[in-house]
Amino acid sequence: MANTYFDKKEYRKSQVLYEELFPVFKGTPQFDDLYYKYAYSHYNLRDYITAESLFKGYLEVFSNSVRAEEVEYMQSFCYFKQSPKAELEQTNTIKAIGMLQIFINTHPESPKVKEAEALIAKCQAKLESKEYLSAQLYYNVGQYKASALTYTTLLNNYPDSPKGDEYKLMAIRSYYKYASMSIPEKQLERYQKVIFESEDFQDRFPESKLLKEAERYLTLSKNNLKSLNNEQTSPAGR
Repeated sequence: MANTYFDKKEYRKSQVLYEELFPVFKGTPQFDDLYYKYAYSHYNLRDYITAESLFKGYLEVFSNSVRAEEVEYMQSFCYFKQSPKAELEQTNTIKAIGMLQIFINTHPESPKVKEAEALIAKCQAKLESKEYLSAQLYYNVGQYKASALTYTTLLNNYPDSPKGDEYKLMAIRSYYKYASMSIPEKQLERYQKVIFESEDFQDRFPESKLLKEAERYLTLSKNNLKSLNNEQTSPAGR
């Protein structure tokens, strides 16, 4: 009857019966199939925490099963399914990447490898988005130094991102705002930082559509430095 419910996709009913049968069939030839379908009943009910635990337990009991590769993939996939929105804490996303990578390393010939790689890419995109949201939040609340540092870290963590030039420009913009809001004694050093970052943008993204804006901050910073130097060398500034 449990198998009948399972085949009919009435997973809540099959789950209840499999759970009752668990101690009865333990140690019998049928236990492999029961354990397997019990885990999938939870998975199909979107109870990914319990399903992950059951898939893990299955592998511990039936490590030599012909289903072991499939179940190992499903265990990592359950972590992926628990990965939350980018705005939230990303522990399960990081775990999913680790588990999927282990699967790829241990089963390089598996037909699931391409799917696992695609899932890792989705997880990495979510982690990138999480860092981007943090950087943007710093910028929006006027914490420009923190914004600049976070955008720089974001670019360093994801150097091949198609948004790399955007991250670099936001770092430059943040450094510029930080410099313009600083006391005069600190502005020389901070405008020099904008110049350095802008010139680095020119070297790293010479074909970027954002290059002109980066060069605008370069020009502004040079002009501001010139004005500051003139003030310091003028009789009134001595």
